Amino acid sequence: MAQRRIHNAALFICDMQEKFRPAIHEFPKVVATTQKLLKASQILHIPVFATTQNKARLGETVPELMLDSPGGIKTVFHGDKTLFSMLTPETRAALSSLNPRLRSCVIVGIESHICVAQTALDLLKQGHDVYVIADGVSSVNKEEVPLALARLRHAGAQVVTSESWMYEAMGDAKIPEFKEMSKVVKEYSESTKEVLQTLCKTENKL
Repeated sequence: MAQRRIHNAALFICDMQEKFRPAIHEFPKVVATTQKLLKASQILHIPVFATTQNKARLGETVPELMLDSPGGIKTVFHGDKTLFSMLTPETRAALSSLNPRLRSCVIVGIESHICVAQTALDLLKQGHDVYVIADGVSSVNKEEVPLALARLRHAGAQVVTSESWMYEAMGDAKIPEFKEMSKVVKEYSESTKEVLQTLCKTENKL
């Protein structure tokens, strides 16, 4: 029987909040990539972790993601924090209780050089395989993004695109989920092209 290439994965959605909407470079495109990966997570039964940063000031997670809403996607953990890293004691406990084995951690969200970076570095310290989605992260200042990704790549994180990760997670067209995953890729094909031409444009120069 066909086997997946990546096992024990978890999707981390970092601080995708309302107050950041007008400030973050290409925020709607980060939302679109996150939605695509959320659909993939449901097909592949990948658990989802999400955080907000001081939501009393910066607002709730954007409603388009439908996290923990009626008819939406149930998260394993969706909590508020003041730490910049998503790996709060509560997140660590939720991750440990889900499965004690090492997990492949996929990160999307904001800001690339602060909360995303510190989350990735903490996950690497814990021995996880870390995938930072280049078309799923951004910052207020777009110039921060390629510098942050270069730093994380040097630290041991794998900087990949959403579509690359989705196919790597499957690893084999014979797995039962392939047909559904192909539909997601096709559904977001135009969006993916637009996102790559904007969010990954500067990254390609490094």
